[in-house]
Formats: sequence, C-alpha cells, structure tokens
Amino acid sequence: MKGSPTVTKAADFNDRSLSLGLARVSEAAAIACTPLIGRGDEKAADQAAVDAMRTQLNKLDIAGVVVIGEGERDEAPMLYIGEEVGSGDGPGVDIALDPLEGTTLTAKDMPNALAVIAMGPRGSMLHAPDVYMDKLAIGPGYPEGVVTLDMSPSERVAALAVAKGCSTRDITVCVLERPRHEDMIAELRGTGAAIRLITDGDVAGVMHCAEPDVTGIDMYMGAGGAPEGVLAAAALKCMGGQILGRLLFRNDDERGRATKAGITDFDRVYTRDDLVTGDVIFSATGVTDGSLVSGIKREVGYVTAETIMMRSKTGSVRRMIYRNPTS
Repeated sequence: MKGSPTVTKAADFNDRSLSLGLARVSEAAAIACTPLIGRGDEKAADQAAVDAMRTQLNKLDIAGVVVIGEGERDEAPMLYIGEEVGSGDGPGVDIALDPLEGTTLTAKDMPNALAVIAMGPRGSMLHAPDVYMDKLAIGPGYPEGVVTLDMSPSERVAALAVAKGCSTRDITVCVLERPRHEDMIAELRGTGAAIRLITDGDVAGVMHCAEPDVTGIDMYMGAGGAPEGVLAAAALKCMGGQILGRLLFRNDDERGRATKAGITDFDRVYTRDDLVTGDVIFSATGVTDGSLVSGIKREVGYVTAETIMMRSKTGSVRRMIYRNPTS
C-alpha cells in the first residue's frame, strides 16, 4: 500500500459488505490455477494463486495485514506475514490465507485443493507461528469438553460415540497421512472406527467435521501446521463445531518464533474462540473437486468455479457458482 492508510476503528468492520469482495479474492486465486491443475508443477500453481490473490485483495477498501500467510517477509513474493494489503482506505483487518491449500493435490489433480481466506477486525486472530499444532476437531451439536487433547485417540472415539449415540464403528476420523501419525492410526484402528486418510489439506480436513452428513467425517485429529489451525478455526467459527489446538515445538528456534509472535504459554490449549476471538468472514473456492465444493471446470470458452462464503456473525453460508468467459 502506498501513502498513509486511513484505518477506521474495528467497529466499522462491515462483514456483510466485505463478504462478496472476499469471495472474489478466493475465486481469483482458484481460477488462476486452472492451467496448472494436473501439470505436476506445485511451485507454479502456488505462485499463480498468490499473485491473483494479492491483486484482488489490493482492490478491496481495507487496511489489511496478513497475520496468517505463506512465510516470513524474506520469502516474498509470497503473501508474507505482516504484509499490508488493500487500498489502505477502510477498516483495519486481520487476514488469514492460504492461496492454494493443497499444492500437491493441484499438481496431481487430486481431490480437495482449495483457495482459502478469512478476514476479521484487527486483533481478532491468533498470530500463530510457523510450527506444528496438535489439533482435534468435531462438528456442531456437542457439549464443550466432550473430547479433549488430553484424551488418548481411542478415548476420544469412545467419548464421541457416546455423545452421538452410536457405536465406535460408526465414527469416522480424518487424519493427515504422515509417518508421525502411524501409532495414532494404529490405535484408532483398534477402536473399529473408520479412518479417512488425506495426503494434504488439513484446513479442508477440519472443515469436513462441520458437515458430517455430507462428508461422512465426525472428527479430525493429528499434528499439522499451526497457521492452518487458525484458518480452520475461522471456518468452524462460521460453520459451527469445535477445534482444540496446542502448539508443538521441536527445537529452541521454534520456541523463539512463538515468543516473537507474542506467545508466552507454550503449553496452552487453544479453543476455537481463542484462535479466532471476533466475528469473521471466510471464503473457500474449489480448485479440484472435493466433498465441500466442486473444483474448477473447464469448458470451451468458459471456466466455472464454486465458492463457499460464510459469516460467523449470522451463521450464514452461501454457495456461489461463478462462470466466466475465457479469452
């Protein structure tokens, strides 16, 4: 942004008027990936999404700061943490984004790649460091505390089955397929629960819990990126559901990153409303076909995208189809 931004107070955050603009941001990022779906080039797909998302963000009348982005400032031209976006005229907002959640999924034309972005008033989102987070998520309709991070994986399945009024064999858990989860997966198998393994895209994995009747997934658990945990919490803030997260540190450098981000309690368990404290808007556009939204469709002369746009203040969910002529 050029010049001195005119930042209005957080109370001026008009989520309703900004929501359609945010949908255009995720749409632009997803559509930019169209020629790169299934082409095997992860970096090119990610860069195309980043460039399109930044361009569209800078058209919005906001004084935005990226609090969850694609790395530190020296990793530009990615949308880095601390980058200012928008025209500079309008409300001060926090932005959490992943221009292409699932770069590998896109490169291989596999399901559930998304362009994802959330926006809230300044100071409404945890500035999560780029470290791992132990995550546990379930859908709406359950009492607080029905499952906890201190429970073992099998205890979580048993507790959720009791709350749902079903057998543990009727529970499906979504898990990111990684070597670090092998013991957890083995324990879950012992309960009789089904496991939906995903190769990438744990924001989508968490979001699946919010619509179990559609996706068939009741619970998400495992270690993934902390920034993605904030994005997932923003989605559940709108859709309903619970997420718990605790930061995981492998070395002093990672603890230093957390300290730099203002985190002092390294053992804290964050709830959804700790990760995202204020009302937010959230937009996700499908890049490849998935359980939540359809992917980009290419026809002769046209490209079609599907977006899910949500507001936590009202709990409203819009599904929008955008069909655009191609040159």
